[in-house]
Amino acid sequence: MSGLYIPLGTPDGSRTEHAENLLAPNPSLMTLDGTNTWVIGGEEVVVIDPGPDDESHLRRVQEHLGERRVTEILLTHGHFDHSGGAKRFAGMVGAPVRALDPRHRLGGEGLGDGDVVAVDGLEIHVYGTPGHSFDSLCFWLPQDKAMLTGDTILGRGTTIIARDGGLADYLRSLDRLRAAAESLAAQALLPGHGPVLADPIGALDGYIAHRRERLDQIRAAREQGARTPREIVRVVYADVDRSLWPAAEMAVLAQLDYLDRL
Repeated sequence: MSGLYIPLGTPDGSRTEHAENLLAPNPSLMTLDGTNTWVIGGEEVVVIDPGPDDESHLRRVQEHLGERRVTEILLTHGHFDHSGGAKRFAGMVGAPVRALDPRHRLGGEGLGDGDVVAVDGLEIHVYGTPGHSFDSLCFWLPQDKAMLTGDTILGRGTTIIARDGGLADYLRSLDRLRAAAESLAAQALLPGHGPVLADPIGALDGYIAHRRERLDQIRAAREQGARTPREIVRVVYADVDRSLWPAAEMAVLAQLDYLDRL
């Protein structure tokens, strides 16, 4: 579950020095081009977000790895388009699955803010970034100055706040990532959907500004008499394809909850 934008192009094969993307074949209005499965490392690798339970994709990832050994499978969060194939892939490569949510772990320990995962001389630093979902994590790869963002930041468009997330948490996570991008001199964001972003600070500033603008629009819609989420969607998301209005209503519910708590 991710954004409100029509997929264009494909990020398959995009990479940094130590991270390579293999695109799952699950494109949609919500998943953009599909789920990005990231492979980190060299002779030994960590696989981040195996994607949905699609055997053809999982076999492709396994074949692409060849003789390289998978030490761990990491999940940015538990939504099916990222985690659905994790159990099957774990059985294929003989590696544990680590996640923040215990329901998605398999044969390994948990994963949380501040953890560091080592593979083939590389480090993967874990950042807790709840908001899109309660269990969302981002992964900093210092050797590449790259942050893997799951659905917290997409390569195109904006993400939604799912029912298991929250806007207040999300805004705090955006602020944290913005500060980290500046202090760490990040050079790339590697998202869970869509292409690599080569201007991390610009992307994060855009996300933060967009969220503030949407909140202002919803306040204005309420002042004009809109009350229900559907009424607000008709005003604020009038330029969005109507097939996406149910997702827009979910976004509005999260924003109303946030505003009502201020």
